[in-house]
Amino acid sequence: MNYVLAVHGGAGTIRAGGDEAPYHAGLQAALAAGERVLQQRGSATEAVIAAAVVLENLPLFNAGHGAVFTSEGTHELDAALMEGTGLQAGAVAGVRHVKNPILAAQAVLNDGRFVLLGAQGADSFARNAGLDMVANDYYSTEHRLAQLRAVQATMPGRTALDHSGAVGNARFGTIGAVALDCNGHLAAATSTGGMTNKYAGRIGDTPLVGCGVYANDLSCAVSATGTGEHFIRACVGYDVHARMQYGGASLEAAANATINEGLTPIGGEGGIIALGRDGSLAMPFNSTGMYRGFARAGQSSQTFVF
Repeated sequence: MNYVLAVHGGAGTIRAGGDEAPYHAGLQAALAAGERVLQQRGSATEAVIAAAVVLENLPLFNAGHGAVFTSEGTHELDAALMEGTGLQAGAVAGVRHVKNPILAAQAVLNDGRFVLLGAQGADSFARNAGLDMVANDYYSTEHRLAQLRAVQATMPGRTALDHSGAVGNARFGTIGAVALDCNGHLAAATSTGGMTNKYAGRIGDTPLVGCGVYANDLSCAVSATGTGEHFIRACVGYDVHARMQYGGASLEAAANATINEGLTPIGGEGGIIALGRDGSLAMPFNSTGMYRGFARAGQSSQTFVF
């Protein structure tokens, strides 16, 4: 068996000295869920979904339960899933009632008629697919509401990345996973609640193939977290693939160049987890820290913040 799994829980300003244990535990739980799939020779797709569901269900992170609020005091969530085999992809944007948006993205991928569904159409599709649906306030927590009120009081008319530190010692953000299974196939998943106080209808990089998520068995699988508009403009996920496929770069060189030469010069902040077809792994970021971790066959899983 020769599998690899990596996960992230967001990048940004993370202060040393706080209680990091719950976040490490959450990342370890996600790794354990995905690794169980891979140990049973399940697919990379199944593994990243299993890991993402765990993180969506944890209020520690900005995805699913615990997602941030829009400027209207509601929640709109995005998620995407991509398979390296055949470049199959599925994504949802602006969903308000799907308990686990990554499962809605999976349903879109499996349906095959389209890649991206949004808003009410995506919710209706998920409902018809038999997924668990929830009231919009399922995503709410008191902490998120306090973040919204703080931004609206101190930064009227502006948005704030959940992990930017603009609303205090925030340690949360987009979640994601990448995996290489025992058959040599890659997959990537990304899910988010977006930006605190975001304009209703705003969509970031998370559900956009080639930006917040990308997987190609010829090269790599990538999941991103950070300032979404910049990640869209830099086509971050695809850029890693292109540097490898057309420029002959290693995964590490490609991932670092994408962050340092593609994202940073245009003012973008954040990071990626990237996994190569050969099992190589890179997790670069230009922020103070990024919640991340990985597991390899035959090795103990590891998680990091800084």
